[in-house]
Amino acid sequence: MMLSPQLHKILAVAFFLLPLCVQGKLAGFLPSFPFKPLFGGRSNSAQEQQIPDLTALAGNEHGDPIHQLEYRISRLEGVLRLNKIITESGGKIFATNGKKADFDGTVEKCKEAGGSIATPKSPGENDAILYFVKYFNTYAYLGIKQSLIPGRFQLLNGAQLSYTNWYSNEPSGKGEEECVEMYTDGTWNDKKCNKNHLIVCQF
Repeated sequence: MMLSPQLHKILAVAFFLLPLCVQGKLAGFLPSFPFKPLFGGRSNSAQEQQIPDLTALAGNEHGDPIHQLEYRISRLEGVLRLNKIITESGGKIFATNGKKADFDGTVEKCKEAGGSIATPKSPGENDAILYFVKYFNTYAYLGIKQSLIPGRFQLLNGAQLSYTNWYSNEPSGKGEEECVEMYTDGTWNDKKCNKNHLIVCQF
């Protein structure tokens, strides 16, 4: 029996977010998972690395290991959604690890996590990304780049944009700003690709 695509998504998201738990970052953003020491035993140092005991989320159910895993992952998805660690729209799951990178670094980090750079194709998806941008009060790159025609933008796979949310009088880079960033009000601006922005991925 194979895991469903939705469970593959949330499992990828969980691994993407795990470093935040290990590093103890984003206090107040992550839910209150039960924690256990990374190397076992009692902790003698406040700085000792820890990992979340995700098994505590699932109870003591028995049966087929695949069904157990699906059950635990589905419950984890509920916890992440409830605590706004993930947002959903258009069949996509959006998530951030709270870190920053330039455009190429963002694309690579999302790919490593099993997803892709966040690319809104509707107002709902734009709002799902905006949640993280507003929470961290910073900008984020989107999966949109300038085409071979200066001032014209397209999806990374070359497809035309079916939805846009440009800020007034944007894009205005006249061919010199090839990437697109999201402002904290959800509007878009063309920008050079070498700025460090919040990493937001879609799965």
